[in-house]
Amino acid sequence: MTSVIGFLVDMLSVPALLVGLTAFVGYLVMKDKNFSDALAGGIKAAIGFFILVAGAVTLIGSLDVLGPMITEAFNVQGVIPNNEAIVAIAVGEVGQAAAIIMVLGFVFNLIFARILPFKYIWLTGHHSLYMATLLAVTLSVIGLGGWILWLVGGVVLGLLQVILPKWTQHLATKVAGNDDWTIGHFSSLRYVVAGFVAKVLGGDPEKTSAEAAKFPKGLGFLRDSLVSTGLIMLIIFLVPALFLPAESRAALGGDSNWFIHLFIQSLTFSAGVAVVIYGVRVILGEVVPAFAGIAEKIVPDAKPALDIPVVFPYGANSVIIGFLSSFVAGVIMLLIMGPIGLAAIVPGLVPHFFVGGGAGVIGNAFGGRRGAIIGGFINGVIISLGAALLIPAMGMLGLENVTYGDADFQWVGIIIGFIGKLFGAGG
Repeated sequence: MTSVIGFLVDMLSVPALLVGLTAFVGYLVMKDKNFSDALAGGIKAAIGFFILVAGAVTLIGSLDVLGPMITEAFNVQGVIPNNEAIVAIAVGEVGQAAAIIMVLGFVFNLIFARILPFKYIWLTGHHSLYMATLLAVTLSVIGLGGWILWLVGGVVLGLLQVILPKWTQHLATKVAGNDDWTIGHFSSLRYVVAGFVAKVLGGDPEKTSAEAAKFPKGLGFLRDSLVSTGLIMLIIFLVPALFLPAESRAALGGDSNWFIHLFIQSLTFSAGVAVVIYGVRVILGEVVPAFAGIAEKIVPDAKPALDIPVVFPYGANSVIIGFLSSFVAGVIMLLIMGPIGLAAIVPGLVPHFFVGGGAGVIGNAFGGRRGAIIGGFINGVIISLGAALLIPAMGMLGLENVTYGDADFQWVGIIIGFIGKLFGAGG
């Protein structure tokens, strides 16, 4: 039994394998596809996800160069919202419970998608693991344990994985122009708020889209999103570098010139964006058709809930606008949170880029360029507030100077902590 659970955990915790398996099963149950077609489609979908991951690793590698520069240049200290770091710490404390909750969550996802009107299959496997870890931590803090903890955690995870994609469906439909898929990323609260505020305060998306920006003839090269992304990132790298002590700045590139090193990092970042976008297109090219088979045979009318980079191809300029706006909001929140009695949350570049970029695309779809700015800024504010308010709900883990960076982890943990305080242990 233990080996079976271990196999399932290993399978479900690798998003590429989960996506590939889903595509394989979907094609397999389609009448006009044979085993060979299904296998090819599943493998291609998995490869598409690995391409996406390769792009993400490239992006994160460049951001890892930027983060320490900002810390040293501006003497920034505080709690960092980073999912991978807090999960690594939490797994050492509640690893078994998190693994079981993750497997049960996937099972309940299928059950709820079958019996409830929310026909979504969650395919962002790493976020399932992150949420399972959060649930294991916060539910244990309020007094649950053993099979009750596993069952409650699995049910909550399964429900979140069908309800939240429904909540974000209108956003995906607006961005893509169809409802073939939705967003499966535990920052739903930020995306929904960003879309709503951008719609209310933004401009006309048809007339002021960030993707239709007009450049003077001399700046025509900026029409290419890869070029503009690389140059914008070069500016972002240079600003903190210029505030570094001379010795630290000279050491940035090792044996290479520091400016050349940062120039390479900015172009590498742009290349990472291109790889992510290509990976997303490969995934959608296989997963969306395969879901016709799943919808017909297993969960009628099922739709895939996919990771947030799925929106990036619909707004390359908006991704950068959302990232910058989100990061600015994070810096502002860092400066004001200490004086109002909250933990100082250091702007984490990974959530600000991926979630801020996604919020920028959504904001642009509802409110044009102004909407992209607003969407990113809203994201930056919620990252900081949610991260600070979540810390008490995580017990001793909240003292590790790191916390979750996505909104749904934050509000779910806060609510569980509130229930514990309201009703006592096991509430």
